[in-house]
Amino acid sequence: MSLWTAAVVIVAIWAFVQIWTRRNDRDLGVTRDEDGNPVFAPPRDDEADATRREIEQLRDRLHVLERIATDGNNPDARERARIAAEIEALRAPEEGSVAAQSVSGTSQSSEKEQSK
Repeated sequence: MSLWTAAVVIVAIWAFVQIWTRRNDRDLGVTRDEDGNPVFAPPRDDEADATRREIEQLRDRLHVLERIATDGNNPDARERARIAAEIEALRAPEEGSVAAQSVSGTSQSSEKEQSK
């Protein structure tokens, strides 16, 4: 490849990059100052409001996640879980226990009385 061909290829690549950059800047609302530095357009009011709402929703979700992560790790939460487990255990007594037999005996006697 000759020196002239290499120079033409380099200039063509440089021109392509310049055109591509300016087109993308235009699409994104970016302008350039006199030194060539990018200057971003201020966001529109509706975009800013939507962004604020989204950030507020994310903060609310974060607070919920923090509460979920920390509420189960304190003594009060463990005590509530223990009590809830005891209540559930009383609701469904095990087969063969004295309480289960007395409950089943009571239900059987009441069934006999209803059938008479």
